[in-house]
Amino acid sequence: MFFNRDDKKEAAVLPMLPLRDIVLFPHEVRPLYVGREKSIAALKEAMAKKGADGKAWLLLAAQKKAKTNDPAPDELFQFATLGQVVQLLPLPDGTVKVLVEGVARARISRFVPHDPFFLCEFERVVEEPTKGVELEALIRAVQATFKAYVELNKRIAPELQQQVATIDDPSRLSDTIAIHLPFKSVSDKQAMLELESPVKRLEKLYELMQGEIEILKAEKRIKSRVKKQMERTQREYFLNEQMQAIQRELGDKDDGGKSELQELDDKLKAKKMPKEAQLKVKKEIKKLKMMGPMSAEATVVRNYIDWVLSLPWGEETKDKLDITEAEGVLNADHYGLKKVKERILEYLAVQQLVGKMKGPILCFVGPPGVGKTSLGRSIARSLGRKFVRIALGGVRDEAEIRGHRRTYIGAMPGKIVQSLKKAESSNPVILLDEIDKMSSDFRGDPSSALLEVLDPEQNHTFNDHYLDLDYDLSKVMFICTANSLHTIPQPLQDRMEVIRLAGYTEEEKLAIARRYLVPKQKEANGLADVEVKLTDLSIRTVIRRYTREAGVRNLERELAGVFRKLARESLKNGKSAVMVDRKRVMKLLGTPKVPQDKKEKTNQVGIVNGLAVTDAGGEVLVAEATTMPGKGKLVVTGMLRDMMKESGQAAVTYVRSKAKRLGIDDKFFEQNDMHIHFPGGVSKDGNSAGVTMTTALVSAITRIPVRCDVAMTGEITLRGRVGAIGGLKEKCLAAHRLGIKTVLVPRENKKDLREIPKKVRKALRIVLVDYVDEVLREALVLEKPADFAKLLPEGGAAPVPM
Repeated sequence: MFFNRDDKKEAAVLPMLPLRDIVLFPHEVRPLYVGREKSIAALKEAMAKKGADGKAWLLLAAQKKAKTNDPAPDELFQFATLGQVVQLLPLPDGTVKVLVEGVARARISRFVPHDPFFLCEFERVVEEPTKGVELEALIRAVQATFKAYVELNKRIAPELQQQVATIDDPSRLSDTIAIHLPFKSVSDKQAMLELESPVKRLEKLYELMQGEIEILKAEKRIKSRVKKQMERTQREYFLNEQMQAIQRELGDKDDGGKSELQELDDKLKAKKMPKEAQLKVKKEIKKLKMMGPMSAEATVVRNYIDWVLSLPWGEETKDKLDITEAEGVLNADHYGLKKVKERILEYLAVQQLVGKMKGPILCFVGPPGVGKTSLGRSIARSLGRKFVRIALGGVRDEAEIRGHRRTYIGAMPGKIVQSLKKAESSNPVILLDEIDKMSSDFRGDPSSALLEVLDPEQNHTFNDHYLDLDYDLSKVMFICTANSLHTIPQPLQDRMEVIRLAGYTEEEKLAIARRYLVPKQKEANGLADVEVKLTDLSIRTVIRRYTREAGVRNLERELAGVFRKLARESLKNGKSAVMVDRKRVMKLLGTPKVPQDKKEKTNQVGIVNGLAVTDAGGEVLVAEATTMPGKGKLVVTGMLRDMMKESGQAAVTYVRSKAKRLGIDDKFFEQNDMHIHFPGGVSKDGNSAGVTMTTALVSAITRIPVRCDVAMTGEITLRGRVGAIGGLKEKCLAAHRLGIKTVLVPRENKKDLREIPKKVRKALRIVLVDYVDEVLREALVLEKPADFAKLLPEGGAAPVPM
């Protein structure tokens, strides 16, 4: 039963809305923006169960601590306000704007156990009617004092004073005035709410208004004094300007000299700079005063002083240390990337506990299009810091990092100092984009210059050649991005915490397209008000037949093509709903760019599926081997680098050493040449193709076919051991993308299996191997596999499927 104003019945139970930093008084109408799930649920309950008068009733109680997101009953004031919902408006971001009106005071007697929202038993506070001459005098005194207060306080509309003058009810009068008075804290407001006697409330308000009137009078006196002083200062300034103009006419003073130098002195006094920097700038200003303003050297000195004074010496932005909010920002901007998000939240947690911490140096390594650069921007947003991006692609001059010395014409600070000036903060997030694309020439090595910048133990005294002053970079959060670690010098790698971002699975790409890419392209192509429904199969078709990538950049490009064509059709056919299925997508995008299935469909001799990692993510590399009459010569082709060619030599040596056990004639290598080829015009390197080349050679020599649904990776030793490799996650994703069923992996990489997504692990049969003999038993099509078991070395274990 809800409260009814006509028959003065009371409700036993009502939903309760907790308020942050707000105390609602009776007779007060206030808009509220509600975002918490519990609060929204309480509003919905109130609207669903309106009273007999057709109004939605609820209790509104203030929290003791505003920062508490999910307050417990003991964290709420027990004295509340009974209110009614005047208007309710859901907003697009999920929050609700509600207009509530306070009706009466209420005392919460008990919190009823209820999960979705607070449900409270309450008693309405009934005020006893009071009359008398003293009360009449008090009302008049309060009204007169409020009038004086409104005349002094320009922030309150004069019409309110007229309204207050007509109120003769002491309870209503006290609440109306309390709404417009400044209380020091929420506790003081709550204390006013809890005063049940209208007389005591009026006495308290009278005392409070008298104090405020005294403060306002003092403020008025101070303003009047300051105004007179400003007028005197302006008069003096005007006279000084006239005097300077007369001196310039007489030729006694250079044009504008004094004012500019005075401005520099004022800026220097205002800056909280280290003592060393302050002395250096003072010296430069003194030198500038001795020079003619038109001299070339004066321009150089002036530029130097401007650069030093424009830097944010000790000026910081305050970090947002709300881990829940930061996690929400990261999840809203990027799908997946669990490891990266955990690392950022760990940093925030430590920062919150310790209070001061050196900025981490993170390096995101992964193929193009997986969101490395945009992730840096999201991290800055989640921390509440300024964000600056430095593009290092193609940088080959050390001065780009450290700056030019002032002896050179056109000298400037390096990109690090320029970024700090741009950020206007000494603790921004600086993204060093494409750090692996730097190179070096006769002008120096920029990667060596970064060694000091990216070392938390050294960068607190970073010295730019142009400034020639120590600047503290320890509070800066540096984030580097790279497609590959091969071109980054080892000392530079050692200074960074490397976080690998592998390619996305098909399911992840589908989720990213649904959440981010489709809404973005729909709006970008003018179809925001058109209902466009893309089926999951249509998006999968774009992923499989029109893109073959680790990231989602090409996927976004193809989806943009779909929406551009739909936009053109909408101009002809009107803005009616559009359904895009698989056939429609293929019609809009034309001939598929990627073959439906690249892997071999039949078991063949000498053809093996190998796994590799390139800058574009994981790939399945097919190795082909054949033999021909000759003298035992080995040829390895396919744009291979030295390490891969050496793996081919090791494969031949191993096969020759085990020729008898493999059933190969000893004279075969004296009478035949061997050729191993990796098709494709991409440069290849690394030692992980050792077992692939060995299997291809054994198959070509013994004429035993290789299973077409098996792929493998691993280094080979001369003893036949299978060594560990890198990039296992990317390689398994590539195998899964191509429809491979079985993947042979070195046992030493067992620790890396947890990084592979669960769906991929379930779809693949991952076999851990120690020796090449185990690889051959799994990969070759053998008539009697049991007989082939003799190839296992002594003490060797059988392969373990995962």
